[in-house]
Amino acid sequence: MLPLSWRRRIPVIEKSYSPLTARRVVITGMGAVTPLGLSVREIWPRMIEGHSGIGPITLFDASEFPTRIAGEVKGFDFNAWLERDSALQFAGRGTFFALKAAEEAFRDSHLRSFNINPDRFGIYFGAGDSGSEFIPFVEMVKSSFSNASSVNPDLVDKGLFVGHSTEKMHGRKELEMQPFMTVAHLARRFDIRGPVSNCLTACAASSQAIGEASEWIRRGDADIVMSGGAHSMVYPLGIAGFSSLTVLSSYNEDPAKASRPFDKRRDGFVLAEGAGVVLLEELQHALKRHARIYGEIIGYGSTTDAYRLTDMDPIGVGGARAIEMALKKAHLTADDINYINAHGTATSVNDAIETLVIKKVLGAKAYEIPVSSIKSMIGHMIAAAGVMEVITCLLAMKDKVIPPTINYEEPDPDCDLDYVPNLAREKEVKVALSNSFGFGGQNICLALSRYDE
Repeated sequence: MLPLSWRRRIPVIEKSYSPLTARRVVITGMGAVTPLGLSVREIWPRMIEGHSGIGPITLFDASEFPTRIAGEVKGFDFNAWLERDSALQFAGRGTFFALKAAEEAFRDSHLRSFNINPDRFGIYFGAGDSGSEFIPFVEMVKSSFSNASSVNPDLVDKGLFVGHSTEKMHGRKELEMQPFMTVAHLARRFDIRGPVSNCLTACAASSQAIGEASEWIRRGDADIVMSGGAHSMVYPLGIAGFSSLTVLSSYNEDPAKASRPFDKRRDGFVLAEGAGVVLLEELQHALKRHARIYGEIIGYGSTTDAYRLTDMDPIGVGGARAIEMALKKAHLTADDINYINAHGTATSVNDAIETLVIKKVLGAKAYEIPVSSIKSMIGHMIAAAGVMEVITCLLAMKDKVIPPTINYEEPDPDCDLDYVPNLAREKEVKVALSNSFGFGGQNICLALSRYDE
């Protein structure tokens, strides 16, 4: 854990900007924990090689569930973190993942070598829940049936329920399952004292967090913002809930092939867990400390469909407006786009409508732009999905290679773009779009570019 005195060893880098000068937002650090690995350095080569992080569920007995596969984080040493920080005793999985990703991003940015003003350092996160104490909850409900329960098994004695809650449930554990606790732990560990916020707009959460964090910096509310997302929904109620919505793949026989974005035989997404963190920084602040710059956030679009809670607008009006908004803010045209990282969930509706949206906005040029979905390899990390896709765009720019959409075997007439099927592709990427379309109709598009002086 970083000592609280770290910021006092070197003179503070003070805020220096003119209100009349446009404040540009760059990314100077990144970190990740996913089903493909516990660091960006570990994840990225596996992604380029088209590996899958999907496997049978091991976190609980899922043998009776229609979906028995997920993207679980493997090999994470929770005990090592508990030994370092006793305050994490009851923390949820998502919090651990967020702290690990944030520590990597912080190290990657070399911020430790500088005395950053903590009052100008903020957090805008998209943290989701970290599950629930499922077994104690079930035991509590079971023990709360009244004497009449044999006649009416739905009748629960509220007095017994409340009384047993103190016996069966652990208050601090339940508190730690709440999304805001992840942000609280991040602020405490890194001594961040600027503006702090958390948004949970489902699958669009971390993309929206990054977009809003960039706006904080542009308008001068902060010089550095830790952003991204974390989520861990691979637990009984999480799997049961998504199964009831009929959005999960049931391709249990071959987990690695279950997530099939844009393929005609796709049958739903694969739920996954993990975290991703990026450090956003005002350009002059970054240049003053000679920071390495991965890329720049040049456009951000956010809209809502106001349609159905689980389905996208069938003609993609909201998604199209989000992309148009990002392009307009970035002063881009279709000719400028080199790559699109799709939301690409592998559900029948999402993939077809996202394809329609891209064509609606970019016209004939859409057929020339590579589009890929990394959810084919890591599954759907829900609140943490968007930030992983932003990291992918930045790495594609850096290494001039686009990751593939694996498991693409049978074309769908409704999905007729270039989805970079099965094999990575070498390509210079100067400008990329990252799409995130969440349950409830939340649409986010981020426009990213290679840093250009």
